Amino acid sequence: MTERYSSSNPPAEAALVRGLAFVAALGGLLFGYDTAVISGAVGALDANFIDPRGLPETSADSLSGWTISCALLGCVIGAALAGPMSQRIGRRGGLLVSAVLFLVSAAGSAYPEFWIGGEGPDALTAFILYRILGGIGIGIASMLSPLYIAEIAPPRHRGKLVTYQQVAIVSGMTLVYFVNWAIASQGDDQWVLQTGWRYMLLSAAVPAALFFGLLLLVPETPRWLVMKGRMAEARQVLTRLSNEADAQVVLAEIDESLRERSGRLFAFGALVVFVGIMLSVFQQFIGINAVLYYAPLMFQNMGASTDSALLQTIIVGVANIVFTLIALVTVDRWGRKPLLILGGLVMAVSMLSLGFLFSSGNVGTAALIAVIGYIAGFALSWGPVVWVLLAEIFPNSIKGKAMALAVAMQWIANLFVSWSFKVLDGNSALNAMFNHGFAYWIYGVMSILAALFVWRFVPETKGHSLEAIQHLWTKRPTELLDGSATAPAKAGAL
Repeated sequence: MTERYSSSNPPAEAALVRGLAFVAALGGLLFGYDTAVISGAVGALDANFIDPRGLPETSADSLSGWTISCALLGCVIGAALAGPMSQRIGRRGGLLVSAVLFLVSAAGSAYPEFWIGGEGPDALTAFILYRILGGIGIGIASMLSPLYIAEIAPPRHRGKLVTYQQVAIVSGMTLVYFVNWAIASQGDDQWVLQTGWRYMLLSAAVPAALFFGLLLLVPETPRWLVMKGRMAEARQVLTRLSNEADAQVVLAEIDESLRERSGRLFAFGALVVFVGIMLSVFQQFIGINAVLYYAPLMFQNMGASTDSALLQTIIVGVANIVFTLIALVTVDRWGRKPLLILGGLVMAVSMLSLGFLFSSGNVGTAALIAVIGYIAGFALSWGPVVWVLLAEIFPNSIKGKAMALAVAMQWIANLFVSWSFKVLDGNSALNAMFNHGFAYWIYGVMSILAALFVWRFVPETKGHSLEAIQHLWTKRPTELLDGSATAPAKAGAL
């Protein structure tokens, strides 16, 4: 494949691509911020909405798990809507909708009594509704942010630029850990339970407003414009991203790729859809969001105070950022497949070790090191690389439908893991046998299975244009699975 985007292009073009990727990646920052902000409010939600109901242990844990993870139902809905939405109003239009939903959710979940109604425990229904709205915004952004970046990025740098999304996600998570800790430090534990949790949730309105304002300044992607027959606008955007000559070549390739086959979901066979779905499911079944959502609770199980648990959560967030930045450098050098296999093995060792440490009662520094090792393995691989692959592997004519399905399945798996963790971790019988370690053993086994799946089923996409990648799925299945299939070289800037 000829790389059209090169050092000979004016620096302004490279800066424009990076700038557009940065704006789209703010959807990832809100994704991370809004999903992790709940971690600082877990105790307050239990104290205000769950405990006053006097429910039995399992029922209380189940309702608490639902309250904390209910946004994930919205994520499933948002991901399912993102496909048709991206087809109808565009990638940029869909991201604008997600920004508005983030704003509404931040204000409503912080003060559910003032908007829909209900006092005390009765406000739980309103709280859940606002969190689900925020989840819809997350689901939309989780699909459209990497898709937008992939569609404006040159092949040589696409992995790095799409990884901006994961850098933004973990930055959002770490930022909110700092925000939660700073808010919690303004008063004692009782103040946090009564008032501080509201400020934590309301703080998400600030990045949401920034995201909305910046989106008004960016163009639509050239591939969507071609799909809508707006060739002149597509050529104009492509020219800004590269140059006039390359824009003509890429425009023809995009148009050809959209005409090659119908837009039916299985037009390129079932394997490509299966691979996308399983990448999404394994990204959640390895347990990452159980660790991130419940990090303060996990450290409290290790004996830390509320303030200390939040501080240790910040350490986890910093490790997440550091190793995601390493992925930013390695994803276009080492390739997608080696990183996923390496990360799966690192996470397996870390989770199995953590389960053993909990079970044996040795939950000091060694347990913190195991958690950081797990985060490092995920941030280096399954965090950013899955999003890169989901934005790459689906052919243009089915990309909206297939990616929407894969991302929706990812959020369903996330909901299951996040909901079930609270039940597993709060079960007295399991804790009597495993001392809070049972769930981590499950995640360790899933990490091994994830690495094996990648080794067997996932092709390498590094360096190919989006149009060339679709030819991977026209090879015979045996060629694809044994790694002998390679995408034909095609000229193209993007």
